[in-house]
Amino acid sequence: MSKDVRGSSSTTPAESDELENSKVPLAPRRDRKGIYLLPNLFTTAALFSGFYAVVAAMNGDFDNAAIAIFVAMVMDGLDGRVARMTNTQSDFGAEYDSLADMVSFGVAPALVAFSWALQSLGKVGWVCAFIYCAGAALRLARFNTQLTSSDKNFFTGLASPSAAAIIAANVWVFHDSSVPGPDVAWWMALVVPVAGLLMVSNFRYHSFKGLDLRDKVPFVAMLAVVMVFVVVSIDPAKVLLGVFTLYALSGPLNEGWQRYKQSH
Repeated sequence: MSKDVRGSSSTTPAESDELENSKVPLAPRRDRKGIYLLPNLFTTAALFSGFYAVVAAMNGDFDNAAIAIFVAMVMDGLDGRVARMTNTQSDFGAEYDSLADMVSFGVAPALVAFSWALQSLGKVGWVCAFIYCAGAALRLARFNTQLTSSDKNFFTGLASPSAAAIIAANVWVFHDSSVPGPDVAWWMALVVPVAGLLMVSNFRYHSFKGLDLRDKVPFVAMLAVVMVFVVVSIDPAKVLLGVFTLYALSGPLNEGWQRYKQSH
C-alpha cells in the first residue's frame, strides 16, 4: 500500500504538460536587422545635394552649385535632430552621416571652388583645393573619435558645414555679381586653404546643440526667427557670407580674448 502511495502523483495531467513544456529552452529572440528610414532620408538628401553641387559646377552652373551646398547644410542639420527627437540614433546612421559630410562639405566645396576659380592658378589651385579637402577629412575623423569625450556645447575646430558655407557663399556672391572666377583666384587661394586649416585647428566654436526645439519659447522668439528670414531674403548670398565669416572668426577671436584675460 505504501508503494502505491509513493508511486502516485499529486499533479494533474495539465500540470504535467506544463512542467514538461517548461523544460524546453526558448529560442533566442533575434533582433530585426535593418536601418531607420527617417533620419537616413535626410542624410541621403544631403549627400544628393553635395553630389549635385559637383555636377552643377562641372556644367558651369556655379550659382546652383553654391545653393546646393547650403541645401546640404540644412539636410545635415535636420538628420541628427530628427534622429534624437524620434530616438532613432544608430551606428549606421552616424557612419553614413560622416561619409555624406565628406562628399557634401569636403569634396563638393573644393571642386566647386577649383572649377570656378582655382584651376586658373594651375598647381597652386589644386593644392589649395586639396588642403581644404584633407582638412575636412581630418576634421570629420577627429570629431568621430572624440564623440564621448568632447564638450557637446563646443566644437574643436571649425565644423565642416560652416567651412563649406564660407566657400559656397564666396562663389555665390562673386558669381552673382558677374565677377569672373579667375579675377578673384588669388582671393580664393587664400580663403579655401584657410577654411581647411581652421577645421583642423584647436579653436573652440559654439555648437548650439544646447538649443532644445521641443521646449516652449516666448512669443518674441518666434518674431526673431521671422526677422532672420526677412534679413536673409534681402540678399541671401551676402548675408550668409557675412554670418559664416563672423562665425569662423569667432574661434580665433575668442582664443585671443581668453589669452588676453589670462595675461592681465
